[in-house]
Amino acid sequence: MANADTAGSQDLARAARREKLFTRINKAAGWLDALGLSWTVPLLKIAAGDSPKEQLGELKRVLVIPLLGIIAFLVLWGALAPQVQTSLGAVPGPAAVWSQAVNLWDDHERERDKAAAFYDRQEQRNAKYEAEGKTDKIKWRDYTGKPTYIDQIGTSLKTVGLGFLIATLIAVPLGIASGLSRSFNGAINPLIQIFKPVSPLAWLPIVTMIVSATYADPVDWLSKSLLISAVTVTLCSMWPTLINTALGVASVDKDLMNVGRVLQLPTWKTVTKLVLPSSLPLIFTGLRLSLGVGWMVLIAAEMLAQNPGLGKFVWDEFQNGSSQSLAKIMVAVLTIGIIGFMLDRLMFALQRAFTFSANR
Repeated sequence: MANADTAGSQDLARAARREKLFTRINKAAGWLDALGLSWTVPLLKIAAGDSPKEQLGELKRVLVIPLLGIIAFLVLWGALAPQVQTSLGAVPGPAAVWSQAVNLWDDHERERDKAAAFYDRQEQRNAKYEAEGKTDKIKWRDYTGKPTYIDQIGTSLKTVGLGFLIATLIAVPLGIASGLSRSFNGAINPLIQIFKPVSPLAWLPIVTMIVSATYADPVDWLSKSLLISAVTVTLCSMWPTLINTALGVASVDKDLMNVGRVLQLPTWKTVTKLVLPSSLPLIFTGLRLSLGVGWMVLIAAEMLAQNPGLGKFVWDEFQNGSSQSLAKIMVAVLTIGIIGFMLDRLMFALQRAFTFSANR
């Protein structure tokens, strides 16, 4: 009898641990989905002892079917690409594009090795001068090798980040004011409707002239071309955030606003304690849309502003006209798409972290 009681207690303990584990997995499922890793949830549940049949069906939906779609796309690409002849030869298939991606990474590694060797020689030379007492000959210079493909990705991310930050700092306050005041909304709405459809190609010459006239002494980390691209991104990407912020603020429960008036809360506290928490889901929706628009606009802006980045890389390869250029351009296209997806997932994860509605 004692053994039966012990076995029953152990079963209950195992069941409790299993229930606790499933609770943790379910809590993590939302975050994994936000990061594009929802396919790991069925695997975790199978490992925790859940029904394999049910979880394999879910795994098929979230992983196998998308993979089949990607494989079908690659097969069609590989079959149809050689049939299309261009001035640079046949359109490269997946294998050729992958080969160029590997070459671009190898070029990056070689350039980093050159930079490391340059700084090593510089340190040795300056150490020698210091030992000989010739301190006047000591000089420190930066490596001036060409930017690699990975460097250009970094530049593009820095540019879109700066443009997105400026857009957010402008759009969110204007959206809050527009949502709180009908008069302000009536004044700003015509401007939004006029400027929202304007192409980055139209903004770029104006931005170039203004930045060139007002930013006469650029700092090292913020070149004129980078600022021109960032401001162009700002002007094209701020509208979704502004519109969604205004809509979110205007949709705040009127009873909630009345409570603020009864408590005689100052405007700043009304905005921070009542308006922003209630409108955050729509604000984040606007931010996600703005970041996506900004990333698309960036490529055109970098092409014309000749700011080092993915846009300039695509333009340079197009002008280069070598047999490998088309494959490199396609590497850039895939890179742009993958980074765009990752940025969207990042914003979605932030939305889940800071909004209540995303966590319900």
